[in-house]
Amino acid sequence: MKKRSRVKRLAKFVLRGGRRRVGAAGPIQNRPNLIIFDFDGTLADTLQLGLEILNRLSSEFGFDPLPQTELASARDLSTRQLMKRLGISRIKLPRISKRGTEEMGKQIDSIQAFDGIPQIIHDLRSQGYRLGVLTSNSEENVARFLAKQQLEVFDFIKSSSKLLGKGSVLRRIMRETKIKPREILFIGDELRDVEAAQETGVHVAAVTWGYNSRTALEAASPDHILETPEQVTTLLAPLAASPRK
Repeated sequence: MKKRSRVKRLAKFVLRGGRRRVGAAGPIQNRPNLIIFDFDGTLADTLQLGLEILNRLSSEFGFDPLPQTELASARDLSTRQLMKRLGISRIKLPRISKRGTEEMGKQIDSIQAFDGIPQIIHDLRSQGYRLGVLTSNSEENVARFLAKQQLEVFDFIKSSSKLLGKGSVLRRIMRETKIKPREILFIGDELRDVEAAQETGVHVAAVTWGYNSRTALEAASPDHILETPEQVTTLLAPLAASPRK
């Protein structure tokens, strides 16, 4: 019976295209036990540097550069769509990602946090929230940035080696912390952040000041959309006195 059940679950998983679709958690109603932040485009303003690095690597790996004039339209695209537009092969993607992380590491001390983010992070910590970072950047780069910005208040930094998905790391975080999906708020700036949250049943707030545009994010139906860092506080304020379930 157990074998038949496993086969049935596997068949459903394959029919979903290899993706675990738990579904959107919906607007957050209770104070979260854990708030997880994406790094690039959410905490750290790396969009312009990321574009410069991408274009430097284009000749090394044989894909098309992205002109500055096309950056705005590129923000409407998912990672997969951008790869197709630039002619980036999935086979080369891990090497490109690794080289991009290395190049960003060389300039990590020049990267700034978005205005308002440091104060918000310290405020959340003082209110007793558990905080984490989930990123496709390296843990070393993030740790150096946080130290430079005097933001060494996070409980953990987790790096996802899968540029096209963070769902597996979110599930690992839940196992390690023993925190349920509906007790977690994931704050990120990209479509893949929204997708990862929806794959795991985690609440997600999509921010519009990062890599993907508001138009693209709205189409993915996140639980919340935030226009400014200050709206993180606005979102959580009514939940401060609510019981944790």
